[in-house]
Amino acid sequence: MKEVTLSLLTGIVVGFLFTLFRLPIPAPPALAGIAGIVGVYLGMKIFEWISYFWK
Repeated sequence: MKEVTLSLLTGIVVGFLFTLFRLPIPAPPALAGIAGIVGVYLGMKIFEWISYFWK
């Protein structure tokens, strides 16, 4: 839970600073970004599940 809280706080600070300095946000569009993150996580979990059977 500590990692999630620190990640959220870091994201808020970065978003604030980028907006303050009128820079483009370093993330893809909202839904596409979330889908990409979920996809990467699911890919990792699928690999871990498959590699369990390869051992």
